[in-house]
Amino acid sequence: MTLETIDIVIIAGYAIALLGIALLVSREPKGYEKNTEDYFLAGRALPWWAIGASLIASNISAEQIIGQSGQGFAVGMAIAAYEWQAAIVLIIVAKYFLPIFLKRKIYTMPQFLQQRYGDGVKNLMSVFWVALYTAVNLTTVLWLGGLAVDTLTGWGVLPAMAALAGFAVLYSLYGGLKAVALTDIIQVVILILGGFAITWFALDALPAEGAIGGLGFLMQEMPGHFEMILDSDHPAYSDLPGIWTLLGGLWVLHFSYWGFNQYIIQRALGAENLQEAQKGLAFAAFLKLLVPFIVVIPGIAAVILAQQGDLNAAALSGASDRTYGELMGFAPAGLRGLVFAALIAAVVSSLASMMNSISTIFTMDLYKSWKPSEPEQHYVTVGRIAAFAAMGIALILARPFLGGFESAFQTVQEYTGYIAPGVVIVFLLGFFDKKANTAGAYTALIGSVGLNLIVNALFPSMPFVVRIWIVFVVGIVVAMTVSRLTTAPDEESTVNLGNLAFGTSALFNMLAMITIVILVGLYVLLW
Repeated sequence: MTLETIDIVIIAGYAIALLGIALLVSREPKGYEKNTEDYFLAGRALPWWAIGASLIASNISAEQIIGQSGQGFAVGMAIAAYEWQAAIVLIIVAKYFLPIFLKRKIYTMPQFLQQRYGDGVKNLMSVFWVALYTAVNLTTVLWLGGLAVDTLTGWGVLPAMAALAGFAVLYSLYGGLKAVALTDIIQVVILILGGFAITWFALDALPAEGAIGGLGFLMQEMPGHFEMILDSDHPAYSDLPGIWTLLGGLWVLHFSYWGFNQYIIQRALGAENLQEAQKGLAFAAFLKLLVPFIVVIPGIAAVILAQQGDLNAAALSGASDRTYGELMGFAPAGLRGLVFAALIAAVVSSLASMMNSISTIFTMDLYKSWKPSEPEQHYVTVGRIAAFAAMGIALILARPFLGGFESAFQTVQEYTGYIAPGVVIVFLLGFFDKKANTAGAYTALIGSVGLNLIVNALFPSMPFVVRIWIVFVVGIVVAMTVSRLTTAPDEESTVNLGNLAFGTSALFNMLAMITIVILVGLYVLLW
């Protein structure tokens, strides 16, 4: 696929606008220097619409666009469970978890663990999250983004990754979370418009009357690709194990990602107040419903397009992650530039968000513990250095970590599945079990990895979603038992739910209800 002059103008206009707005919102009054709250939490002044848009722009990364489009090609709509179940989790997190976090005025998730379980658990999880975000999340987004740009331009994967990383650093490093969150409003608009453009052109290329007719044709010709619950003999059953997709460990992954993940929840921590944070998450939940229509449906259409010879079937065979890059060739000149800009937006917004979260945890939880008395501006500088260093490390690790996998999306889910049960357990018990203590937290975190390895060794064919659920159920029982057999925690460290307000605003309730009704309708339609 080639980019014409009009495409290059659109892409350049997008880049200039993004950099200009990032610089504008990052400016401070003359003589004022950013402190840690300004840099890492946007001065705790983010409105709900910025929070919701930033959540989606950060989440819809190359992992989602490239990875889920490839899974749509290989599996079908069943992969949409990752998006649609997340909408329910966002609503639960907004109503029941955010009041606890915002009441404590924390910067990071490890800070909550420090207040609840002590320094040891905080340090363990700080190191883990910095390593995970750098070696897994950043590398995945870089690799898949570079793969797509290479497919479109022929630059080569490594130069494409370097260009994406450089752009993300350029617009986000100075302004911190405020620059990332407010420019994400542009990113999410471009993402949705570009995503729907690809869906429209892919469906319109099918042998039917227009894009709407193409969708009907697709559902008629490929009913198996529109099943949400896969049969046990389906080739993808090990990744999406039938009814266990709805009942099992996928919920654990969702709560770990959307509820206790610094990369996501940092936007809510930077909200003006609790009500703004809750409305922001409800807005994100509503937007989540759109994602399968802009990434999964085009992937399904690619199956027919490859059979027709409109796509390179040989390139997609055994490499489904190339699906979205192949599909972008259907956009005409002009719109091709918009779609390309949408892909760049997906990648750089996620990279910028991850960089900011890595720098926040490293600076506020690790470095500040080592040097607690430095000026505020010193910590901001350390945060910028940490973000830049993390990006450099990710560039080096991307190819050896992910270059040999057929689906990077499923690979990331399996990596994170080893620790996700332990993460969810320590937070849930920290909220709702006053007897949960440090020993129980260590048991959950270390036991999650160990038990995952044992179950995987004994039952290698067990779907990882089922394995995660088993580890979670066993882990929470063992952690509660260990807590009760060891020294009780200090009363001051526990969460007093009676002092918290769990009520929600009318806008939150409306957005949540609309989201749930639409979601139920979609599952009934595709059951």
